[in-house]
Amino acid sequence: MAGDTQRPGEFELIARHFAPIAGPGGLGLLDDAGLLRPARGYEIVVTTDALVAGVHFFPDDPPASIARKALAVNLSDLAAKGAKPEGFVLSLALPKGWQEAWLKGFASGLAAIAAEGGCPLIGGDTVSTPGPLTLSVTAFGSVPAGRMVLRSGAKPGDLVLVSGTIGDGALGLKAHGPDKPGWVSGLADRQRAFLADRYLHPQPRLALAAALQGHASAAMDVSDGLVGDLAKLLKASGVGAEIDLDAVPLSAAARAAIMADPALAELAWTGGDDYEILFTASEREYPALAAAAEAAGIVLSRIGLVTDAAGVATYREGGKARSFAQGSFAHF
Repeated sequence: MAGDTQRPGEFELIARHFAPIAGPGGLGLLDDAGLLRPARGYEIVVTTDALVAGVHFFPDDPPASIARKALAVNLSDLAAKGAKPEGFVLSLALPKGWQEAWLKGFASGLAAIAAEGGCPLIGGDTVSTPGPLTLSVTAFGSVPAGRMVLRSGAKPGDLVLVSGTIGDGALGLKAHGPDKPGWVSGLADRQRAFLADRYLHPQPRLALAAALQGHASAAMDVSDGLVGDLAKLLKASGVGAEIDLDAVPLSAAARAAIMADPALAELAWTGGDDYEILFTASEREYPALAAAAEAAGIVLSRIGLVTDAAGVATYREGGKARSFAQGSFAHF
C-alpha cells in the first residue's frame, strides 16, 4: 500500500466508504455508538474475531476477500449459536501508506457479505498503526430467550454431525499461499481454485441457524480444526465421542489432494479454516435437521456418536484406532 497524497481524513473516510454500508442502528455513523433494539423476548448473542495480516490472511490478498472473511467468520459463529444476525462493528487499524483504492475494494467486499448475511454495519473505529494491517469485527445476533445453542448441551447417545465438507480451508491455505507444496501442482486448475476459494471466502451456514436452534443439543463452528474443536465441545458438555473418520465429508478437491499425498488427511481433520458447523442432536431430532440442510442445499453428515466417557474422543479410520500429533491450530 504505497503512499497517496489524496487520502481522505478519518471522518471523510467513514462517510465515503462505511456510512453507505451502515444499517439504521448505525445512526449514519455520526454518533459515538450504535443502537440495537432486540424484539421482546429475545436475547443478544455477541461474537468477535481479530484478523492480522501475515497471520490470518496474506498481506497481498484482495481487499474484498479480506473484508469478506473478517465478517464471515463472525457470521459463522452466530449461525452455530442459532442466532439471527442483527449488526456488527468494525475496528480497522491501517498501516502507514494505505491507499484509498485498497479501502474502496475492502468496503465493497464488506458491503457484499453484510448484505448476504443480513448483518449491517452499526459502528466501529479507524486508526493508523506502524504494524501490520489489523482488523476486528464484533457481530451481534438475536435468539429467543434461553434458546442459544451452547457447546455444553451434548448428551450420550446423540449423533455427532457436521455441515458441508471438512479440510478445504486448511488445504486451500496451502494451495493459495506463496510457498506451494509439490502436491498442489498435481491438482487440476479447478481443484486448486476451489480450495483457495474455500480458504479466502468462508461460507457461514446461516441457513441452518433456525434448525440448530430448534433441534441441536450442542453446536460450534469449525474454525481451528474438526479434531480440536470437537475436543472443546466434548469438554464443555462433559461427554465423549466415537468418530468414524471415513464418514467425515471431503470435497472432490480435498480427496484429490489426499490421493496425491496421503499425509494430508491429518491436515484436513486438524487444520482449521473450515467454518462449517459441528453439532450434536438426538436421533429423534435428526430428521428435521437433515430436512433443513437439504432445503438449504447444504450437505449434512453423521460422523459419530456421543458417549458417556467424559472428554474422551475415539477416532477410527478403516476400522483402526487413529490418533493425532496435534489436534488443532493454536495461536499460542
